[in-house]
Amino acid sequence: MRALRPMTRRSPAGSPSRRAREFPPRLALAGVLRQTLRYGENPHQRAGFYTDGTTRPGIATAEQVQGKELSYNNLNDTDAAFECVAEFERPAIVIVKHANPCGVAIADDLALAWDAALRCDPVSAFGGIVAANRKLDAAAAERIAAIFTEVVVAPDADEEARAVFARKKNLRLLLTGGLPDPAAPGLTFRSVAGGFLAQSRDAGRVAEADLKVMTQRAPTPQEMADLLFAFRVCKHVKSNAIVYAKELATVGIGAGQMNRVESSRIAAWKSEAAAKAAGLPEPLAKGSVVASDAFFPFADGLETAAAAGATAVIQPGGSIRDAEVIAAADAAGLAMVFTGMRHFRH
Repeated sequence: MRALRPMTRRSPAGSPSRRAREFPPRLALAGVLRQTLRYGENPHQRAGFYTDGTTRPGIATAEQVQGKELSYNNLNDTDAAFECVAEFERPAIVIVKHANPCGVAIADDLALAWDAALRCDPVSAFGGIVAANRKLDAAAAERIAAIFTEVVVAPDADEEARAVFARKKNLRLLLTGGLPDPAAPGLTFRSVAGGFLAQSRDAGRVAEADLKVMTQRAPTPQEMADLLFAFRVCKHVKSNAIVYAKELATVGIGAGQMNRVESSRIAAWKSEAAAKAAGLPEPLAKGSVVASDAFFPFADGLETAAAAGATAVIQPGGSIRDAEVIAAADAAGLAMVFTGMRHFRH
């Protein structure tokens, strides 16, 4: 176990001169109306889709090949799915429901990735958004089209895949022509009463060399690969976020809870439900790793993960109770690494 010491963190604010360049005293936003939408998040709300002229591949660059008119929620969820799937170099599938991933997997091809992603939460996947980071082929299209899907988004699709989706007249197929760079800089905005908030895009990523082993046991090579995968997924899950992963696929996701232990419990419960749906004798989280988007403020969230069957943990660290959490991990025989980087998503 490495000795406890203050972790080196990248300055979140940067130099004063850099902040002045990124956030000038006056900032004007402009857009061109691309589409007047049927309604907003709810039928009593009006909505429109504006593009700002940037060329980041995604919903603004996409060609809609087929399907019904896109709604406000379709666009929001599709953007979330496509930004998440772009995180991965190998063939990957992301299934999103209400802006949260409910299944993510990488594999040797998209069809296998779909099978693994769907297994995580087949109930939530119904009526979801599916994103791929490769040209879609017929094998992947057949699997995706087998359940009700609102939108499929990918850089491209071959003729056989397009023919498969054409049998589903209401399914929207979006082809973007490329993938966004997850490490590229940029600003994101959110409206508030009387103005808006601006921040740099969460382009942070961690590699194995960035991690600090904090427990008596270090992760195995397979655990390490799963830990890095799970932490990338965590970046795209609403906080508080807990992600269980095994063999480069999510097996339980807890999102958007007001405390971290509840996210841990929900993710574990989902892994049990998914195992029952698949006819498996043990919860999917058995033998998995677990990622947390922020530090565990108490040991209870980690202990819940250990009880669910997790064997290794990745988290930012930085709590005043880190020593207590590390002791709990050692007592349970878990390996745990700290990233020094948080991925809140509100």
